[in-house]
Amino acid sequence: MDTILMWLSLSYFILVCNGFESDISCLKSIRESLEDPFDYLSSWTFNDNTEGSICAFTGVDCWHDDENKVLDIHLSDMGLKGQFPRGIANCTSLACLDLSSNQLFGPIPSDISSLVPFISALNLSFNKFSGEIPPDITNLPYINFLDLDHNQLTGQIPQSLGLNVRFRTFSVANNRLSGPVPYFSNVHAVSLESFAGNKGLCGDPLPSCKDDDDRAFFISGFAIGWSVFTVLVFCSVLVLFTR
Repeated sequence: MDTILMWLSLSYFILVCNGFESDISCLKSIRESLEDPFDYLSSWTFNDNTEGSICAFTGVDCWHDDENKVLDIHLSDMGLKGQFPRGIANCTSLACLDLSSNQLFGPIPSDISSLVPFISALNLSFNKFSGEIPPDITNLPYINFLDLDHNQLTGQIPQSLGLNVRFRTFSVANNRLSGPVPYFSNVHAVSLESFAGNKGLCGDPLPSCKDDDDRAFFISGFAIGWSVFTVLVFCSVLVLFTR
């Protein structure tokens, strides 16, 4: 019995240590992959090996102050430069990521759901991210806050984003997006401001898409034409019957 308890304790210790090492590796990767011209991340030194040491880092919140398990990362408005830090995948319990108001560029990773699988809030606004919104972003099962405002994103908004009933806040305003706006199951999550500043977007709550207008015009024209044709046929039959 004592041997089993000892083995379980050792296994738990190894698992926990590996988890903590993973989070430290995550923050090291972020520190190394981003330029920090104003030295906001100077507290990220990794010289202290005590539990909870990384919880004192600027912009880092932990699940518990006495263990190295990262909950949230808030690095807003720090002038950071670089691409999306892929090493963030090592923060395996990350729930909130705020990289807004920096100088980040390049694409949003196409496998974003594998990098931050448990994220509930993602703020990448006021950067220089380009390319399309990756369809994989719809595979984030817990996300309820997504802000991609003021970037250089192009292409269409993945229609499946509208199926996420968890959304409380959603915005892609001031990008270069085009095409139809998805229908959102939770209509309270979006408004006209959520899509403003994208000249190519259309559909409720924006003006209707040209294809929709053409389709409506065709249907209306067909209905009117059919009505006129029916009246003419009826009148012709009536005249013949009268004669």
